[in-house]
Amino acid sequence: QVRLVESGGGLVQPGGSLRLSCSASGIIFSIYDMGWYRQAPGKQRELVAAITQSGSTNYADSVKGRFTISRDNAKNTVYLQMNSLKPEDTAVYYCSVDVPPLRYKGQGTQVTVSS
Repeated sequence: QVRLVESGGGLVQPGGSLRLSCSASGIIFSIYDMGWYRQAPGKQRELVAAITQSGSTNYADSVKGRFTISRDNAKNTVYLQMNSLKPEDTAVYYCSVDVPPLRYKGQGTQVTVSS
């Protein structure tokens, strides 16, 4: 059974930083690409960052230069380092993995950027 558990969200002031973690179980973590999505109230879910099994990364234009995705295959964990946070980054953040034919995601962690 695939399970993804996110942590690390919270309330932070504009300009602050947070590091999200996503711990995976039930899969051979190292062979899968992983992604971080977010969904703000009233908006569609969007892909924030992704990392391939080989470590290649890509980012949404809105977070380039501020967010960094990384993975630790020994710990079955993917991270999202978020710097220079803005109010528009406020959302529930989910990690996700595609294990064909299904896409799995965790329960999400709330990130709120506000003064």
